[in-house]
Amino acid sequence: MTGMIVTARHGRPNVDRSVKITAREYGFWWANYDKTGLAPGQTPPDGLVNIASEAEVVLCSTLPRAIETADRVTNGARIVPRDALFVEAPLPPPPFFPDFIKLTPTTWGVISRAFWFVGYAPEGCESHRRARRRVKKVVERLTSEVDKVDGDVLLCAHGYLNWMVHRVLIKRGWKLVDHQGGNDYWSHRAYRRQTPPAAASGRSTEATMAAE
Repeated sequence: MTGMIVTARHGRPNVDRSVKITAREYGFWWANYDKTGLAPGQTPPDGLVNIASEAEVVLCSTLPRAIETADRVTNGARIVPRDALFVEAPLPPPPFFPDFIKLTPTTWGVISRAFWFVGYAPEGCESHRRARRRVKKVVERLTSEVDKVDGDVLLCAHGYLNWMVHRVLIKRGWKLVDHQGGNDYWSHRAYRRQTPPAAASGRSTEATMAAE
C-alpha cells in the first residue's frame, strides 16, 4: 500500500481580524496577510508533529505563514521545499460595495470567496477556473511524490486550497482516513489511495466550499 497524503492548514497568522474595513481596504488587508507569518506563542498539535516526523516528504507553499508552519511542525530539523503551486486561492476585494460599508476581514473573506467562486477575478487575479486547474497539478504533484518515496507526504498549505485538493483526491480514488481540527488553524486531513492509479487518473472536480 502506498503512503498517505496529508494536507495541513497553517497556524494562526499574526493579523487582526477584529478591525472593520471597507471592501477596498480589504484588498490591502489581504495583501498584508500574504506577507505575514504566524502569531507568537503557538504550539503545533502533537499529532501533526508526529506526522511530520514520520513523513518521507514535507512540502509547503511560498507564503510566510505556510513556511513557518512547516518549520514548526518539523522543529526546524529539515529543509522543506517551497513551491508557489501550493499558495492559497486568491481573495480579491469584492466589487460594488460603497466605502461606508465596513465589515471584518473574515466577513469580507466570505463575500469575496462567493464573488470569486462565480467568476469574479479582476486583472492579475487567478480565476476560479485557473485555480481548479492548478489544484489538479497540486494533486498530481502530491501523488507523484507518494509514488516515488512509497511513504507519507505532508503538505503545509492553506484552508481553501486544501479543501479543493480534498475534493479532487476523493474523486481520484483516495479515501479520507483521518481529519483533525476541522478547517481551523493547524488542522489536517490524511488520505490513502483506494483505487489503482490507472483507474483514477484524469478525473477532476470542483470545490463547493465558499468561505475562506
